[in-house]
Amino acid sequence: MSRLHGTKDFWIGALRAEGPAFAAAVAEAPPETPVLSCPGWTVNDLTLHLAGLYRWVHSFAGSGATAAPPRREETELPPGTSALQLWQQSYDQLMALFDGLDPEAPAWNWAPQPKKAGFWPRRMAHETAVHRWDAQLAIAAGDPVEAKLAADGVSEVLDTWLPAGRRAKTGQWRGVVQLTATDAAQEWYLRLRGEGVALLDTDTILDHDDHHARVQVSGTASDLLLALWGRIAFDTLSVTGDPSLLPGLRTG
Repeated sequence: MSRLHGTKDFWIGALRAEGPAFAAAVAEAPPETPVLSCPGWTVNDLTLHLAGLYRWVHSFAGSGATAAPPRREETELPPGTSALQLWQQSYDQLMALFDGLDPEAPAWNWAPQPKKAGFWPRRMAHETAVHRWDAQLAIAAGDPVEAKLAADGVSEVLDTWLPAGRRAKTGQWRGVVQLTATDAAQEWYLRLRGEGVALLDTDTILDHDDHHARVQVSGTASDLLLALWGRIAFDTLSVTGDPSLLPGLRTG
């Protein structure tokens, strides 16, 4: 089973759904409500984080430059503006940029991938989806991420975050892991190589190939994505084999 390959329209469509859902959850919660899935953060912190990230991406994603932009600074709230108002302004500006963005245009990114603008609609779609879940959890909700989007989010962790060395913690893990999204007809094989990883192309795997997967994890695409992001425990999914490899899959 092959991995999903999203498009600009797919990711912008996800942003159009996830953005308003995030805003609705934030509007329902008092600003100082703790975000349980982001220890130490309040809903206000979460909102400013996402607004600041949108503004940072907006500052360079359409510039045509592949040089690294200035480091993102802490977002300051203008006087008389709420965090949600700043988020909405930032979201609207980013969506206007993305609507006219050529995904093949040059643009810097931090991953070991071609420096193209299409990286950023995908990245912001998944950032928004996970933080929408965070915001909803703060109001005792937390709807799952839509299955196709979540499956692409799993792929993003495996083909972008982990190869870039962006693990939640350092360690030495060795062996093959199999992940299966039960609601999206998707599976992934990932070979852990100490500090490195290799995502195996399932399109080239023959039925008789034996990958000697040391651990298999299955669940909904949303639960797989949330587990990879440390939002839920892997033991809430179906796990067989050696679970000691699973911390090597976590990003954040």
